[in-house]
Amino acid sequence: MRIGLNGGGPSLGRTIADAQRAESEGFAAYSMAGDSTSTLALIGSQTESIELQTAVVPIFGIHPAVIAGQARVAHEASNGRFTLGIGLSHAVMIEGRMGYSFERPAARMREYLQILMPLLRGEGVAVNGEFYSYTGEPGGTTDAGAVPCGIAALAPVMLRLAGELAAGTVLWMANAQAIEGYIKPRVDRAAANVGAADPQIIASLPIALTDDVPAAREEASRQFAMYGTLPSYRAILDHGGAANPGDAALLGSEEELDAELDRLEAAGVTLFNGAVFRAEQGGPARTREYLADRARSRNG
Repeated sequence: MRIGLNGGGPSLGRTIADAQRAESEGFAAYSMAGDSTSTLALIGSQTESIELQTAVVPIFGIHPAVIAGQARVAHEASNGRFTLGIGLSHAVMIEGRMGYSFERPAARMREYLQILMPLLRGEGVAVNGEFYSYTGEPGGTTDAGAVPCGIAALAPVMLRLAGELAAGTVLWMANAQAIEGYIKPRVDRAAANVGAADPQIIASLPIALTDDVPAAREEASRQFAMYGTLPSYRAILDHGGAANPGDAALLGSEEELDAELDRLEAAGVTLFNGAVFRAEQGGPARTREYLADRARSRNG
């Protein structure tokens, strides 16, 4: 299991500098939330080796041909180091804020992938669907090869799509118990059923190096409380035996965090992107230093 970092900053310049720092520290990947494809394309042009990932772009409001074009640019700008992560988001966001219907989300994602994946491979598409249609060739050319794509998948149908049509899944709030007992068996079975390559399992969790685990767990539950209320995250927390988001966080001493990382690796995680959060004064700097040390040893 390789180790990366969830990143981002208050400005474009500081984000690029943070990604360059992460590369120098030995992190395998730099992941950014939301529709960050353009930012990661700029980062790709100013870094050399670190992998770059969106985690994740919500598909509503963006046609698959549009996001395919953006992803191909980011992939070329980074010399083949970009991975596109996409997801459905949540009904409260899509219907409540954007005004789109959230009906039949899995069917929408399947149709989206039927257009997106061929375009990411540089192939033509002819799809006339219920939600999306596209006929044509991918715009532009690239020498960087196919763009890998993972999807945020927590429900059974979405995990099947992650194995059948995508390169795997991009997870948030799924701990080792949830991955080993629920996520990995489903996504592996889906890939095997269609003869696809072993799926990637990219996981991210809050992490803090701390001597006061109870206080850090309480702080994590406070900071990430929203995820305990969204249905898909609530379900994955339940699969992991986590009453609150803080229960899914990785917390403790270096030895305790080592054991947590080992559990994630044993559960089948191929890449862990640490989401460093502030649990106490000076904690984020110490946690990042710890993760960078583990990244250098595990990433080779």
